[in-house]
Amino acid sequence: MSLRHPIYTEDTDTIRDQIRRFCDQEIEPHGETWEEEGTFPRELYKKAGDAGLLGLGFPEEYGGGGGILFYCLVREEVAATGFGGVRVGLMAHGIGLPPVLNLGSEALKRRIAPEVLRGDKIICLAISEPNGGSDVANIKTTARADGDHYVVNGEKAFISNGVRADYMSVAVRTGGEGMGGVSLLLIEADTPGISRTNMRKSGWWSSDTAQITFDNVRVPKGNLLGPENGGFRGIMNNFNLERLGIAATQIGTSRCAYNEAVRYAHERMTFGRHLSEFQVVRHKLVEMAMRIQSMEAQTDTLIWRVMQGESCIAEIAMLKAYCGAAHEWIAAEAAQIFGGASVLRGHKVERIFRESKILTIGGGSTEVMKDLASRQLGW
Repeated sequence: MSLRHPIYTEDTDTIRDQIRRFCDQEIEPHGETWEEEGTFPRELYKKAGDAGLLGLGFPEEYGGGGGILFYCLVREEVAATGFGGVRVGLMAHGIGLPPVLNLGSEALKRRIAPEVLRGDKIICLAISEPNGGSDVANIKTTARADGDHYVVNGEKAFISNGVRADYMSVAVRTGGEGMGGVSLLLIEADTPGISRTNMRKSGWWSSDTAQITFDNVRVPKGNLLGPENGGFRGIMNNFNLERLGIAATQIGTSRCAYNEAVRYAHERMTFGRHLSEFQVVRHKLVEMAMRIQSMEAQTDTLIWRVMQGESCIAEIAMLKAYCGAAHEWIAAEAAQIFGGASVLRGHKVERIFRESKILTIGGGSTEVMKDLASRQLGW
């Protein structure tokens, strides 16, 4: 049985083993090729859906199973492969689908959720814009009421799975300035007036990241998620879930970097000795293990508190900031142990180090997380 938090039982350990087997069979043999090609096959969604991975953390009535614990568990284990692009591309429904399930009509939930969790369709979350990511209250994309439709105009940027998505959960402005004028819409990606461009980036190569333009896109009012001008709260709740998932992701990716560093330190000979025989290297490895254990302990405790019904907004913001810093440090130290090999493509540590900055920005930058925490704590 797991030696982590009591929330992990024989059942969760069984699920973890199943996720690892899927990753070993379907991701590990191909991940490097997919990263270099800048994409992975759409059929991977179907395979993950058939294996039950996409449904973990979602309600059973729509084809899922388990709660927040399983939501984080699958993200941790897929991240532990070290293929960040595959992980973010395969798991992006984890932020795109919750607004539909939490705020959409029952008809919309039953039409959209099962086919996404089966891997038949892909959904993304479109909030960030070219001139603003974390500043959700000031989004510029508009949705003007016109009969029984909204007409959407504007741009989104940095949208994971935005190119290949079939559905988009989109933040729009239906009212006046500030958070009180923000709504959420479910937009079908083949609607006339939508254009999408893949953004080139330093990491997560096998995942598409889109810039999306909406030009007089007509969206049925029945696709409104929650009340008009009431989307801001839904977005904030979604961020809380996303940030817990990011913390789990940082644990998995850090664990991969640590394991790679341990292996290399025992294999690499320098000055007639294995790297692992040098005290300075052993101390690096111990410090990496200490930080991973701290990340696990804090994340597991907050998962348990959320399971008890707490919101933990400040604590989750601080967790994301802490895990971001710990993950960056671990990635950098693993690269230091690899030395010159850490800049050669084909090594997991090279990719993890190159991509480590992304997770300190996505889902809310470290600086925004600290400011949010201070305000939640009443400072």
